[in-house]
Parts: sequence; C-alpha cells; structure tokens
Amino acid sequence: MAKLTGKVALITGASAGIGHAAALALASEGANLVVTARRAERLEALAADVAKFGVKAIAVPGDMRDEATAIAAVDAAQKEFGRIDILVANAGVGNYKDLVDTSVAEYDDMMDGNMKSSWIIARHTVPVMIAQKDGLILLVSSMAGVYGFAGEATYCATKFAQVGFAQGLDKELRPHGIKVGTINPGGVKTEFAIGKGRTEDEVAASGMLDPADVAQAILFACTQPKLARIIQIQMRPMEESLT
Repeated sequence: MAKLTGKVALITGASAGIGHAAALALASEGANLVVTARRAERLEALAADVAKFGVKAIAVPGDMRDEATAIAAVDAAQKEFGRIDILVANAGVGNYKDLVDTSVAEYDDMMDGNMKSSWIIARHTVPVMIAQKDGLILLVSSMAGVYGFAGEATYCATKFAQVGFAQGLDKELRPHGIKVGTINPGGVKTEFAIGKGRTEDEVAASGMLDPADVAQAILFACTQPKLARIIQIQMRPMEESLT
C-alpha cells in the first residue's frame, strides 16, 4: 500500500514549481488532493496528471491572499473528501532588492504573498484538523527564513515570519494532535522571482535545487510515524557557496 493512501492533502501555489512537484509526489503515494493557485488552466492540467496515479484532485483557482479562496479550498476538501490530513502552504512571491530600492507596495506584496497567504489558509484549515484531532501543516519557507542575505532583507522578513508562525502553531496545536513544521530550501529552479532579481538564464545555468528535490523533502515530512514530527527541514544545493 502507498504511504499516503486515504490521506487528503491541500496544496497552495500548486500550478508550478515546488507546489506542482509536491502535488505529484504526494499523489504518487496515494494522497487525494485539493490544489489551488491563480492559474486555472495549469491546475486543471495538474488534476489530469494526478488522475494517472489513481487518485483524485480538486482544482480551486484563486489568489491565496484572498480569504474567499481559502474558504473555497477548505470547503471543497470537506465536501469531496470529508477531511484534510495535510496542508502544504506553498504559495509565495519573491522580489530581491536592496531596502532603499524597495517600495512600500513591494513590501506589502511580499508580506501578503508569503505570510498572509500562509496565515489565511492555516486559519481556515486548522478548525478542520482540530475536529479530527489529527493533521500536518507544512509551511514552505526558505533558507532566507533562517539566515539573512544581503539584497533580500524584505524577503527574509517575510520568510522569518513564516518560521515564527510555524513555531508558535506547533506549540498551540500539538495538544490537538496536529503537527506543524517548515520546509526551508535554498535556491530552487522555478519561475519564482524571474524578472524580480532573477533571470531565466541565470536560473537555468545554476546549480539550484530542482522542485522535485524539495517535493521529496515534503513527502518525507508527510510520511513520518504518528508519534514523530518534523520541525524544520533545511535544504541547500551542493554547488552553493560555502560562505
């Protein structure tokens, strides 16, 4: 039997990159999915790919910064499957700039896209998990949520916020049988931040992690024994600088 047979996972930011790879990884181990992101056509294509594993995926298009999207995704999971076992809060944005070149609007966009989106989907998923007395919440943060990097101070602030949120939730929700952790990858070969500090050529030529690498870490965290929990997984590519 596959490791996640009978489980239901809700994945945000699932139309590309880490979220897309995580959806395929969890589906390959038997999980049914609710996937959400802003690009409806990509979600539908993902749902079709997931069906090849003999599981079901419900696509809920929308922006996770909008509370209505979170409500719709949680409602879809409950209506179709009756539960949510795993939440992968992966939706996020990046914009790598020095502080003096960053506008208030760009700050708001990053804080809302990273921290607010994680808060909103957790806020509406947690009551379901409390009622079940079981569940796993994983926030996809970053190594920028562990260390500060020059030219990324604002981005780091949003990612550190996710880590602090997860640490607080871990203590708040553990009495209800709910596990909370973060996945903290270094650079990943995705379209993330293309045109906002990264270029396609730079990413393609880099030794960054592949989305599938991060998806395997997510899968590992999702398949721990009942009495074990992953607090944080830090990942860095082999070719990254040693400094």
